[in-house]
Amino acid sequence: MFTTMDARSRRRYVQRRRAERTDETRARILEAVITLHEELGPGRTTITAIAERAGVQRLTVYRHFPDEERLYLACTSRWFADHPLPDPALWTPVADPAAATRIALRHLFAYHRATSRMWSAYCRDVEQLPALQPHLSRHEKALDSVTQGLARVWGGSDALEVRALIRHALRFTTWRSLADEGLDDEQMAALFVDWLTAEAEARAARRSGAV
Repeated sequence: MFTTMDARSRRRYVQRRRAERTDETRARILEAVITLHEELGPGRTTITAIAERAGVQRLTVYRHFPDEERLYLACTSRWFADHPLPDPALWTPVADPAAATRIALRHLFAYHRATSRMWSAYCRDVEQLPALQPHLSRHEKALDSVTQGLARVWGGSDALEVRALIRHALRFTTWRSLADEGLDDEQMAALFVDWLTAEAEARAARRSGAV
C-alpha cells in the first residue's frame, strides 16, 4: 500500500516525465522546422511537412506553436544561438584599420560560407513573410554595430561613404554575389580593404585641400 509520500513522489515523477516528453517533442519540431527552412525555405515549409519530419500530428505542432509568430521566434532564436556572428573582440583590439577590417571580413565571410544555405533561403523568402522579418532584424542590428565599429577605426564614423561601403561588405548577398563570380574570401577582403583605403586617402586629401 502506497504511503502519502510515495504517492507524491510518483506524481512528481509522472509530471517530470511528462514535461521531459513535452520538451523533447518541442525540440524535435524545432529541429524539423530548421531543417526544412534550410532545405526548402520558410516560404515553402508547411505545417504538414513539419509534422511529418518531426514524427508528430499537425495538431501537436499547433499545440506547441499556435501561430507563425511564435514558430518563427522559436526557430530563429534557436538557429541564431547555434550560429552566432563572429565575436568583434577578434578584431576590435587591432588599431590598424586595414588589418582590423581584413580580420573582421575574413571571419564574417567564413560565417556566410558556413551558413549560406539557410541565408539563401531566408533572403529569398523574407519579403513575402512579414512574420519572419522582425526576427531577422536582430541580425541586421548586430551587423550595424560591426559597421559602426569598423567605421570608427577608419575615422569615418560620420562619413556616409565609409559606412555604406563597410555595411555593403558585411551583407550576405554581397558575399554570395562575389562568391558566384569566383572570388574567394581572401580576395573579397582585400578588395574591400583597398576600396576603404582609397576612400580614406581621398577624404584626407579633401581635408587638406589638395583636391
